[in-house]
Amino acid sequence: MPLNTSAAKDMLARLETSLSRQLDHLFMPVRRWVREFQVSAYAGQPDEDPSYPAGTGYEIASPEGEEVEDIISIRGLTKVFGSRPQAAMRMLEEGADKQEVLERTGSVVGLKDIDLDIRKGEIFVVMGLSGSGKSTLLRCLNRLIEATEGSIIVNGIDIRKLDDKDLLNFRRTQIGMVFQNFGLLPHRSVIDNVAYGLEVRGMPLEERRAKAQEMLELVGLKGYESALPSALSGGMKQRVGLARALATDPAILLMDEAFSALDPIIRRSMQDELIELHDKLRKTVVFVSHDLDEALRLGDRIAIMRDGQVVQVGTPEEILSNPADEYVASFLNGIDRSKVLTCESLMKRPELVIPLKMGPRTALKMLDDSDQVIGMVVDKDRRFVGLVKAEDILRALERSAPLSEAVNDSIRTVTPDTKVEDLIAILVETDYPIPVLNDAGVLIGVIYPGSVMDKIRPDEFVADKEEVMA
Repeated sequence: MPLNTSAAKDMLARLETSLSRQLDHLFMPVRRWVREFQVSAYAGQPDEDPSYPAGTGYEIASPEGEEVEDIISIRGLTKVFGSRPQAAMRMLEEGADKQEVLERTGSVVGLKDIDLDIRKGEIFVVMGLSGSGKSTLLRCLNRLIEATEGSIIVNGIDIRKLDDKDLLNFRRTQIGMVFQNFGLLPHRSVIDNVAYGLEVRGMPLEERRAKAQEMLELVGLKGYESALPSALSGGMKQRVGLARALATDPAILLMDEAFSALDPIIRRSMQDELIELHDKLRKTVVFVSHDLDEALRLGDRIAIMRDGQVVQVGTPEEILSNPADEYVASFLNGIDRSKVLTCESLMKRPELVIPLKMGPRTALKMLDDSDQVIGMVVDKDRRFVGLVKAEDILRALERSAPLSEAVNDSIRTVTPDTKVEDLIAILVETDYPIPVLNDAGVLIGVIYPGSVMDKIRPDEFVADKEEVMA
């Protein structure tokens, strides 16, 4: 006698339940191990390797690292100003500080034992208060100031060993300089100012003007070729200086407080233009600034200096998250971390990742085993599909529907480089963890709302805790 539809469904349901129990018994040790590994591997550490062990079926892709090449390597760089540099050096070697050297020798320690590596194609910002040594360091990079001791290797060349002829050639071909006070020749037109370095190099008039024209268009000054510097605003003069530095196609661009003489609105505009130019040209830029907001906005990495020494080097996020000492921490007071930190610094491993191909009963069991009510669903290529809740899976089971019908695919997502400022706007409108996806749509992390404020306002958070405990 053939089974009716209802009886067939009941038999299949009992068979699936029985099979599920047997599989649970067989694979429970593996599931427990996977769960323990997930918890221990993440444990609130967003910077750990976000890859699951191969073979679990739930691997999460980790961002691929890029190889970096150092274009500048500085070792043991020291500069002493004064008539007794060797006596000052002996005192420094014996552990004397800057003030002691000044009192006993009359010499000023501008730099003390600097070790730095600057990567090809990055914007490296050197910042600190007046007298910290930042401009001295920059001028040592093209030997406008001669170091007392140490080495400076640029593109494999120890520039401290160059004779006058080779040094001149090095400056003309490898280094471009943008000054705070523009440094334009007042009697020359804009285009001739831009072409000046090419003229010194011996390039023919027509060729150098064509190159200068190209650079003026790049910095948005087309139409001002014949104007004199006196007819330009501060921001326009700085664009001319930038175009002149770029015209010789240097490997490295040195910028000494280049925007500090500009008013705030123009300064912000010039920062935007520098970022845009850097994205196009990928020049290595060493930028000196005393403004932390500017440093955080421009720098791929930042070196903070004090009394001629580097006290911390790191990305803006590294410095904001882990200041090296109280001096660095004092710089950060009042900084809005949400404008600097990105989602990469906040993301953690998802507590549960469910393959889309999985059946609803097994998916529900995974949620139950992990003590979760919501899970991230990915396809066979680990691309994010959506979120699934236990209650929605139950409804799907009642309809004998596949897992895909329980998945909510209208989910707001972010990328690792999304600013926390933009993330907060998303969190206000949502009530679920925010998935972090790479450019291919692959799930690489998740941000849980409760962890955000602790990260962007750590000082206030600590203060609040201490007040509660008191």
